[in-house]
Amino acid sequence: MKDLLSLKTSLNEEIEKILNEQVKVEAHSSAIYLAMSSWCDDQGFDFSAGYFAKQADEERHHMLKLFNYINDRGGKAISPEVVNVPKDFESFRSVFELALEQEMHVTAQFNNIAEKCFKVKDFVTFQFIQWFLAEQIEEEYVARRILEMFDVIGEEGTGRWEIDKHIPKVTYNAE
Repeated sequence: MKDLLSLKTSLNEEIEKILNEQVKVEAHSSAIYLAMSSWCDDQGFDFSAGYFAKQADEERHHMLKLFNYINDRGGKAISPEVVNVPKDFESFRSVFELALEQEMHVTAQFNNIAEKCFKVKDFVTFQFIQWFLAEQIEEEYVARRILEMFDVIGEEGTGRWEIDKHIPKVTYNAE
């Protein structure tokens, strides 16, 4: 009989690898949102700056949740290097377009993780990532609603100021 204590991890190597890749994606998202926050602050969009700072914190929390899960399962979580973070953005609207693109990318990544979990029959990790998949519904919904404000309110005159003022009020209610 094998000595079970000598087994390092019950985490499949492929799953450990893609979870570490997702740690990097979450860290990169956090850094992008932080850059967006700084850009919005510089442009005078205070509410949007606060919104993106909060998003940066959330993404860091997601990164740490994944990081700790990998370690808790006996794997080796890798602290990610974050590169290629934009410092400037084309326009107020483009910041939110990039945010939606980023959230859609994250959703696709988690769907890929779910598919791989099924492939290798890692139902424990599949159960773990359900929280992230549910979270992505909210993230994409809010990003889309914010972009809709650009079409409804418009950016002319005080439009950007009005949009900025309404950013904290955009929420998702699953009920």
